[in-house]
Amino acid sequence: MAHIEITNGLPGISGLFVQRPDTAVVLSELAETLLRSGPSPLSRGERELIAAYVSNLNRTAFCAGSHSAIAAAQLEGGAELVAAVFTDVDTAPITPLLRALLRVAGEVQAKAAPVSHQAVAAARAEGATDTHIHDTVLIAAAFAMFNRYVNGLATAVPSDASFYDLTAERIIHHGYGAAR
Repeated sequence: MAHIEITNGLPGISGLFVQRPDTAVVLSELAETLLRSGPSPLSRGERELIAAYVSNLNRTAFCAGSHSAIAAAQLEGGAELVAAVFTDVDTAPITPLLRALLRVAGEVQAKAAPVSHQAVAAARAEGATDTHIHDTVLIAAAFAMFNRYVNGLATAVPSDASFYDLTAERIIHHGYGAAR
């Protein structure tokens, strides 16, 4: 049961967005910029995978489920690829660059401290630019916040897993503004 009354019956951040449209506007715009519309050397699917990975590390079932479905729909390898990343980023069938960036994201998720020089150097050795590193750190940091918002208020997790596929379809075609 959520720590606050959510009168719309929606799970996760969806319910919070409907409950508080004033904050939903800003937060959905942030998600839209980071994951879809902002310029980035990372594909939309890769950005969503970083969000899903951080959410999974943070044990935020709603965000991990939502962003996993969105990533899977946009990445070759789909749900199996996302599951492989969650199981073991070191053996998942992803590019060395993406693997290195996920390690950077993992460090951001683990502590509020500078990412290690080793992780940044490893990412650079795989071709990461300043923009790759910036975008990865910002997505990971933003999802630390989103995850704490959803988990901190003990929001509901959908009882039907198809909720995530429907959410993915809506966001892929209409953006994060449609999530409100």
